[in-house]
Amino acid sequence: MGQQIAQEPVSLESSVQCAVPVPPQAKHGGFGGLVLGSVGVVYGDIGTSPLYALRESLRHVEETGVTDTSVIGTISLLLWALFITVTAKYVLFLMQADNKGEGGILSLMALAQKALGHRAAPVFFLGVAGAALFSGDAIITPAISVLSALEGLETVAPHFETYILPTTVAILVSVFWVQSHGTARVAAFFGPIMALFFVTIGGLGIIHIADAPRVLQAFDPIHGLRFLFSHGLMGFMVLGSVFLAVTGAEALYADMGHFGRKPIQFAWICFVLPALSLNYLGQGAFILSNPKAIENPFFLLAPSWALVPLVILATLATVIASQAVITGAFSLVRQAIQLGLLPRMLILHTSETQEGQIFIPRLNRILLIGVLLLVFVFKNSSALASAYGIAVTCTMVVTTALAFVVVWKLWRWPLWGAIPFVAAFLAIDFAFLTANLLKIVDGGWIPLVLGCLVMVMMWTWVRGTALLNAKSRRDSISLQDLIRMLEKSKPTRVKGTAIFLTSTPEIAPSAFMHNLKHNKVVHERVLIMSVQTEDMPRVAPSNRYEIEQLSDDFTRVILHYGYMESPRIPAALAILRKSGLKFDIMTTSFFLGRRSIKPAPNSAMPVWQDKLFVALSKQAANATDFFSIPSDRVVELGAQVTI
Repeated sequence: MGQQIAQEPVSLESSVQCAVPVPPQAKHGGFGGLVLGSVGVVYGDIGTSPLYALRESLRHVEETGVTDTSVIGTISLLLWALFITVTAKYVLFLMQADNKGEGGILSLMALAQKALGHRAAPVFFLGVAGAALFSGDAIITPAISVLSALEGLETVAPHFETYILPTTVAILVSVFWVQSHGTARVAAFFGPIMALFFVTIGGLGIIHIADAPRVLQAFDPIHGLRFLFSHGLMGFMVLGSVFLAVTGAEALYADMGHFGRKPIQFAWICFVLPALSLNYLGQGAFILSNPKAIENPFFLLAPSWALVPLVILATLATVIASQAVITGAFSLVRQAIQLGLLPRMLILHTSETQEGQIFIPRLNRILLIGVLLLVFVFKNSSALASAYGIAVTCTMVVTTALAFVVVWKLWRWPLWGAIPFVAAFLAIDFAFLTANLLKIVDGGWIPLVLGCLVMVMMWTWVRGTALLNAKSRRDSISLQDLIRMLEKSKPTRVKGTAIFLTSTPEIAPSAFMHNLKHNKVVHERVLIMSVQTEDMPRVAPSNRYEIEQLSDDFTRVILHYGYMESPRIPAALAILRKSGLKFDIMTTSFFLGRRSIKPAPNSAMPVWQDKLFVALSKQAANATDFFSIPSDRVVELGAQVTI
């Protein structure tokens, strides 16, 4: 019997190849192109916040009247939220906590687990909770962004109000419809459009700062803190709306792998942050000089002749923001599937050259239905703002908690340094969370419920899969024992190669046992193939596999993929053939086991969770589609299993 190749590498001539999973080398593009691309994709969500963030923040002070204290204090809170939460926490701190160049809540979870050396339950739970809650708020972004842009039509002419809702629905349906065609071509225009948008809003802000130069006092954080703590409950209500200005920060961290840390940091510090700051200051100055502008300060900054072009530009920017959220949701769900948090879904690749260009039909439909329901229920961006942000604040708290594990265990900071450093960010996160809890009764419960449902689904899938795998191990025999038995029994051998896919490569696949039991034959060459997801975003193609020759006719192949990759078996087989593994693809058959799961009377899970796991398993995409296996080469053998 061959030795485990992870322990004792053997030469390629003996058909054994050692492949240690390592990340592929990053592809370097032009720095300017990466900066422009990050402006278009990474900052779409946070860049469109000026359309509604200040307006919603000041709605809470309308009854008491617009004063210098309220306006300057609110803008001070907005600016320092950008400076501390986005710049200090995400752009400068968290972007250092990358997992082989990738960011995001699940990447941070994998990094924290690696730092601890095992799958710690609290870390795993935090990662699952953060991902689930983030998905709950992601549905709101397209709805509030497009609605807020089109509401600028009311500024042009009040009679346009009746067209806002149907136009919003038409735009959103179009955005989701084009997902199946891929976004590579459209993405080429994202950067220039968003760059024009930021230049425009920054320029409008500069023009109006002169209306009330005292608004520049907002750079002093004392004004924001004084307003927050001297106005009691109203101050915290304003803080909850101020958070709308930073809701795109999690997406900023998650998109790090697409453009790299340096381009994203440069774009924020040198371009996006100045544009946002100038616009908020300009809106504030204009309101101080004309209190009636509080109704829609963003669009009223523009002269009358520029209103329609600004509405069009803002609508394009919000479509881009929606696009970024949708593709981010696809990426998040793919990571969750690869990490075993969700059942398999059909993942289509819309680009032959870019791995990240994917489309998940079922998720696209779910998102569209959810977004349209929100539009019809809330009808305007102000109502949606009441529900927006609460789940993201929870995700931010989770992200900071996971970052503490990385700082302490991976970066090896002493506790006396790690605790106060992370606690400073955590205190701000909890302040935002407390303020956003006031939104629960006004619709904030919706993203929380959605997030909790996703979390229950993930927990059920992980728990049920673990129980199912444990049962399979108990009821199966080891692969080594099976080979020894076959050497003695000498079953009928047939020509060709049979590939048996299994999640547990050390035991005999159920499909193999059923084929042997019912057809009473064994192919002359048998490959036991397993796909494993590593705790890194991507694995280089040259390090994709490890091969172990178990006997003259049995070979074990383990394919390694990162959690940001989609496993495609035909491409892996091409690499295996080049490595020297001999087989004829035209005489190769794939044997897959399809399990029909039934709840058992004495299950380790509650009855409701049993039923949910069974329902989820029925919705899972079949292995043929998920692994892109040619359907005419597949033989499926079913079995009924109780859990």
